[in-house]
Amino acid sequence: MEPTNTTDRQPKAMQPNEKFFQYFQHEVTEIQEQTNRLGQRSVTGGEQADAVNHCLASIARLSNEVKDASSHLPAYDQRSYGEAIKALSSKLQEVRTSFAPRPRFSFKKGSMFTAKKNESATSLADAADLANGREETAANISNDSSFTGTPEEPQSHAVEVASEEPMADPVSLARIRRPSLAHSGTIDMGDHDGVHIHLPSSTASASSAGTLSILRRSVVDMNRPTSTGFPFAGLTLRNIKQSLVLCGHVDGAIHLTDISNSIIVVASRQFRMHESRDCDIYLLTSSRPIIEDCHNIRFAPLPALHQSQADADIENQWQSVDDFKWLRSEPSPNWSILEESKRITEDVWKNVVPGGPQYGPDDILQAVGIAKG
Repeated sequence: MEPTNTTDRQPKAMQPNEKFFQYFQHEVTEIQEQTNRLGQRSVTGGEQADAVNHCLASIARLSNEVKDASSHLPAYDQRSYGEAIKALSSKLQEVRTSFAPRPRFSFKKGSMFTAKKNESATSLADAADLANGREETAANISNDSSFTGTPEEPQSHAVEVASEEPMADPVSLARIRRPSLAHSGTIDMGDHDGVHIHLPSSTASASSAGTLSILRRSVVDMNRPTSTGFPFAGLTLRNIKQSLVLCGHVDGAIHLTDISNSIIVVASRQFRMHESRDCDIYLLTSSRPIIEDCHNIRFAPLPALHQSQADADIENQWQSVDDFKWLRSEPSPNWSILEESKRITEDVWKNVVPGGPQYGPDDILQAVGIAKG
């Protein structure tokens, strides 16, 4: 995607110390949420152990970032950040200890999910609002053209879902995949190349969290299940190239890592993008978007076609972007506002992006401006 002139943005200058403090608050909130949700992770399949390791890695990374920023942080702030990191480590150890086998194992209501007051001053009241994940079993979608249902669901249900929107001919059924994930607590899709995937509305009441990874020249539409009052609790996108992803609504945070030459469409409470480049983001968010280690990220407001009635009450901060690896007072060169003349038109959103007999993945990607590379 071509670079855009950065003079048409409306930045809000922040001092390096203030910018890092805001970044640190976001990181602490995220780690607190991850820790509080550990008890909801399944022990089988190593899911809980992986989640613990992820928390440990997040704490270690945050500690290193405090050290890296020490040259411009006052000594008092450094001590406060250090105490906060120690408190995070202590809380994680406390939760891990509660998982240890006991002679008579039992859960005490609230013992694992009610965090004690932090020793530091970084306890954030809004952390509990985002810790609503209800994760059970993950359903993985293979790269095969047929989708296998969960044990409770007959394999033929994938055909039933596909028949919710009758197509003009069998070719369209091969082009658009509608996986059946009605009994899954999470949605986990990965390793796709050149496909068009629609999540059916039957996943609405079942999907509390989602992960999409390793995607190449594909179109993924997750709008339908989240447009009926069942948004994702959280959503993770990683390792996506030359693709269009319609994420729908996310009640918590969307995390994007290693995304390139792609278009992302999402309504979320928090937006956090890392190590990505050359992307267009159509966004509705009630908090300041965060980017880190990114280049040539262009932002535009979420198209009206993808908004719900409730979205009208949200003060959209899509253009109040914070680049936490750009600590200078002048505007970051790593992001810009996507010019209106270069935004996808309503006609393309309505008539091309949904797909059909005339539009395969390559046709859609070409229509939205994602060229073959």
